Amino acid sequence: MAATTASQPSPLARAERFVWLTARVLEQRRFAHHFTGGGADAVETALTAYRNEDGGYGHGLEPDLRGPVSLPSHTAHALYVLDSTGRCGGPRVERVCRYLTLVSTADGALPAVDPPERAASGSATPPVRGELLTTGPVVGLLHRNQVWHAWLFRATDFCWAAVDALEKPHPYEVVAAVAFLDGVPDRARAAGAADRLGRLVRERRMVVLDPGRPDAYPGAVTYAVGDPPGGERLFPHDYARVPESVARRWFTDEEMNGSLGCLARAQRADGGWPPGRPAWTPLATTERRPMATIEALRTLRAYGREDID
Repeated sequence: MAATTASQPSPLARAERFVWLTARVLEQRRFAHHFTGGGADAVETALTAYRNEDGGYGHGLEPDLRGPVSLPSHTAHALYVLDSTGRCGGPRVERVCRYLTLVSTADGALPAVDPPERAASGSATPPVRGELLTTGPVVGLLHRNQVWHAWLFRATDFCWAAVDALEKPHPYEVVAAVAFLDGVPDRARAAGAADRLGRLVRERRMVVLDPGRPDAYPGAVTYAVGDPPGGERLFPHDYARVPESVARRWFTDEEMNGSLGCLARAQRADGGWPPGRPAWTPLATTERRPMATIEALRTLRAYGREDID
C-alpha cells in the first residue's frame, strides 16, 4: 500500500484505494507498476486481452469507442501503455505496425475510424482522411523507441506537413503535435516547430494561465455528451506532461507550478481525478477516471511534486 499519515491518507494512498475499487484490470496493473512496484509482465498480460488477430487493439480499450473491432485509437493507446512499461519494441510492435499499414489512408496516415469496419456495418463510407490527432502520438512514440518500420516514412512526412499547416488548431491537435515533436529524430526542426506552436497557443489563449479564472479563457468544443459550458479548457500540464517535453518551454516556472497545483487540487473526495475530458457515455466516464488518475499522478511525480506521497 502507498504511504499514509496517522491522521489522513496521502493523495497516493487515496488514489490507490480508488483504483482498486473502480478500475479495470489493466489500470489496476498499470497503477501497481508505476506506484507500488508491480511488474511490467502483468501490465502486458492485461493489455493482451484487447489485442485482435489483425495486430490491432479493440474491445473498448479506449473507453469512448465500444465494440470488439480494432481501431487506430485503441491501438494508439495500446502503444502508449507498452511505452510506459518499457515494452514498446520487438514482435509485439511489429504486429502493430502491420496493422497500421493495413488501415492507413492514401496519404500514409491513420484515420480516426477504420473505414473497412464502417463498410462492414452497412454504413456509407465516404473518403477518409488521415488525422494528426491519431497519427502524431503514434509516430512520435515509435520514433522515441527507435522502432524502424516502412510505415513510419510516409506517416512522418504526413505529421510534419500537418504540424507546419496548423494555424487555427483545436487544442487536441496541438497536444497530438507535441507528442509527435517530443519523439521525432530531427530535434532542431522539432524545436523550431514547437516554438511556433507555443506562440500560437499563447496568442490564441488556448491555455489557462490563471487557474483562478478559467472562465476568462475561450473554451474548445469537443462535441461530447456533457461538454462543459463554454467548452473545454486546457492547462500547461495538459501540453507539457513531463518536464522534458518541447512544450515545457512555453510556460514560465510560475505558470507551470500554478498548473500543477491546480492538477493536484483536482483530486476528488473518493481519491480519483475527474475524467480529463468530456465523455460520450456514463460508462466511458467511469472507465476513464482511473486512467486520468494514473496520468495525473505520473505528471505530478515527473515534476517532482512531493505532496502526493
